Amino acid sequence: MAVKIRLQRHGSKKRPFYFIVVADARAPRDGKFIQKIGTYNPLTVPATIQLDRQKALEWLHKGAEPTDTVRRILSFKGVLYLKHLLRGVKLGLFDEAAAMQKFQKWHEEREVHMKRRSDEHRKSRLARNSQPAAKKVETENSAEV
Repeated sequence: MAVKIRLQRHGSKKRPFYFIVVADARAPRDGKFIQKIGTYNPLTVPATIQLDRQKALEWLHKGAEPTDTVRRILSFKGVLYLKHLLRGVKLGLFDEAAAMQKFQKWHEEREVHMKRRSDEHRKSRLARNSQPAAKKVETENSAEV
């Protein structure tokens, strides 16, 4: 039985919301699934992703194949990097404590990066919202002349 980790669409028309599920590859997109491992909301900025990292890692070790979009989500959340590190532990390149230390360092750097991106987005959105009001005043003044 081929198992996939994929998105299952929910939400109304033009308002998508996805469950990240493990399902038989032959099952329909929104049909029967084996286990729900997270959610993905692309409408928020930045997109909201909630994922059970341990369950995803277990399924990857069992041989479940993620779809392209889910592969990007797993990479974004660090699941694929953790799998890579655990493979190094299995090969004897380093111990599990070193692998977890590397992952923690990566995770902290990632959090700082995401916080900075979120702040930049918030600032640009505030600047964008304040600019049209100034332009609107200019056009009203030029129309009176």
